[in-house]
Amino acid sequence: MIVGEKTRAYLRKIELPDHDFYELPTSKLRFPDGAQFRIEVPTVNTFECMRAILETAKDMGITINRIDETYGIMRHTDGELIKMIELAKEYKVELNLSHGPRATYDTSATAKTPMGAYVGYRLRGIEQVVRAIEDIKRGLDLGCRGFLVYDEGLLWVLNRMRGDGELPKEVKFKVSAHLGHGNAASAKLFESLGADSFNPVRDLELPMIAAIRAAIKIPIDVHTDNPAASGGFIRTYEAPELVRIGAPIHLKCGNSVVPAHGTLPGEKEGVKMAHQAWLVANMMKRYFPEAKQTISPAPDMAIPK
Repeated sequence: MIVGEKTRAYLRKIELPDHDFYELPTSKLRFPDGAQFRIEVPTVNTFECMRAILETAKDMGITINRIDETYGIMRHTDGELIKMIELAKEYKVELNLSHGPRATYDTSATAKTPMGAYVGYRLRGIEQVVRAIEDIKRGLDLGCRGFLVYDEGLLWVLNRMRGDGELPKEVKFKVSAHLGHGNAASAKLFESLGADSFNPVRDLELPMIAAIRAAIKIPIDVHTDNPAASGGFIRTYEAPELVRIGAPIHLKCGNSVVPAHGTLPGEKEGVKMAHQAWLVANMMKRYFPEAKQTISPAPDMAIPK
């Protein structure tokens, strides 16, 4: 007997998958340049780390398409941010800066307790929404065009601002995994709110990711490895299948090098992150060589101005 037949019928009616796709269908969707995947390195919170990643990747013959800074714009000087932005321009990679202040930086007592997982990196009060927007405006003024977003309401406001001309139309918003969403309905919601890519929670199984792909057209961002703080798993061998069922997809590499997400990795960690990215690229080359990666900058990429 199938549980919830009427519920499943209604999900189909509203254009959602009615089950996780254990059949693992091949995705026909692509990035605008025709590529199926891009390689992304998150938790790149210092210029030294970013430079080491990009230099090492170049020496190893692999392409890094996107870099994520996760420490927070409000915690960097202009000089630090400018160096990262200029480096992204030089290597023609996307750079996502993360907004503050986020609950963990706020005076929230809840965020400091085990219950803090329910708050995550969301914003407490409208003043923090204002400050987060100001953080993003600062990043824009310095030339960045890609941002990590950690709050559903903030995303809604930012998308309205982009549509109303208050923010540049080319700015891109990536939904962070720290929002804690992991199903097709949530993915569809974020797409409707203006997300340019969706990062689900890190431990989703392949059928769950396939169902998300059936629900949305924007890229999915999936971790292929993680620090101990968020499970410590490494799913490098799944990279080819992730691309087949999830395209267009960002394969997120390198987090297993650091103990947690809010760290400040340096040059040594940057080299190791690039090595992890090479392992993923090599898996793709060995087991799915026909899959296309974006090699040169594409018009849809958030390359700094």
